[in-house]
Amino acid sequence: MAEVGVHEAKTTLSKLLRRVAAGEEVIICRGGEPVARLVPVAPQARRLLGQDVGVYSIPDEFYDPLPDELLDAFEQ
Repeated sequence: MAEVGVHEAKTTLSKLLRRVAAGEEVIICRGGEPVARLVPVAPQARRLLGQDVGVYSIPDEFYDPLPDELLDAFEQ
């Protein structure tokens, strides 16, 4: 894990990003105190469409009209 100062981080950001992309962590310090950590972003898993098919089914009553007292509550 490398430590660099703010000035060095500003002047060599592209180089630091290449190191981080390769898996290295970089600590950025201000006045000798760590203030930030550059770490690689975890790759996002691909989403599989349709993986939950059949897990839940909508009951037929879902499409029935709402009762009048419930409709009235929305209008108040």
